[in-house]
Amino acid sequence: MFLIVLGILIAIVAFVVPNPIDRNQRKIKDAAKYVGIGLALVGLLVSSIRVVQPGELGVQVLFGKVQGKTLNSGIHIVNPLVVIETFDVRTQSYTMSGTAEEGDKMADDAMRVLTADGLEVAIDMTILFSVIPSEAPKILSTIGTSYLDKIVRPISRTAIRDNAVNYEAINLYSKKRDEFQIKINQNISKSFEKRGLKLEQILVRNIALPASVKAAIEAKINAEQESQKMEFVLQKEKQEADRKRIEAQGISDYQKILTSTLTDKLLQYESIKAQKEIATSPNGKVIIMGGKGNPVIIDSK
Repeated sequence: MFLIVLGILIAIVAFVVPNPIDRNQRKIKDAAKYVGIGLALVGLLVSSIRVVQPGELGVQVLFGKVQGKTLNSGIHIVNPLVVIETFDVRTQSYTMSGTAEEGDKMADDAMRVLTADGLEVAIDMTILFSVIPSEAPKILSTIGTSYLDKIVRPISRTAIRDNAVNYEAINLYSKKRDEFQIKINQNISKSFEKRGLKLEQILVRNIALPASVKAAIEAKINAEQESQKMEFVLQKEKQEADRKRIEAQGISDYQKILTSTLTDKLLQYESIKAQKEIATSPNGKVIIMGGKGNPVIIDSK
């Protein structure tokens, strides 16, 4: 644009200034005309060539009016008077976190909301979204390029507050967390779509409970763990008692069977067998048999 203005000014001056009498001055004036026209043409050519970077979309603005035609990434030849406003159409993220280094705001930016049981919880969240390419001119006309602060942040925070009041703090922290995330996803998605943005995903990164609730949860978990441990011990003791009971029953059954099958003749027969084995043993001994009692065994050595 600078070359165009400079060239036009030089050409105007060259045409407006009266023709000098001196021949050399006339040549300078004529040369100024050509230089001015040449600069203006070069400026027009340079200003007409625009480059849109990868992942971006160009929206044309002519004399303050947004044009409906957009420019994809690449080289384009456009009206040199057109101003190109670029939009990032890739996936963008907006993080609200209690840790300053993690969020988009350099401060504690966690969402602090009241739950159904009147407790305050702090929620860290990341919003993944993108600009709908066909809606970029509308966004520029109605919102501008600062859609993060005007749309993404306020809509997300409002949806979180409106849905958190339907849950108790403990449920929001544990078993209702996925349900909560689905509901705010639906609410934010509808609001974004109306304004030319596409919600891709909501990530509930952390839900911080009040210290008293957190302590109660930890106590409950410890109690449950102790209960499970005691249940395991009792079950093990029961199994050991069952094992001993079965073992005792087996011994009792064995004794009953043994008692019912042992007779005097069987015992005498077993005694004879044992004496025979001793007699045939290579060890020296003397066996004195007789009487109703047990035999007397004397070692001959």
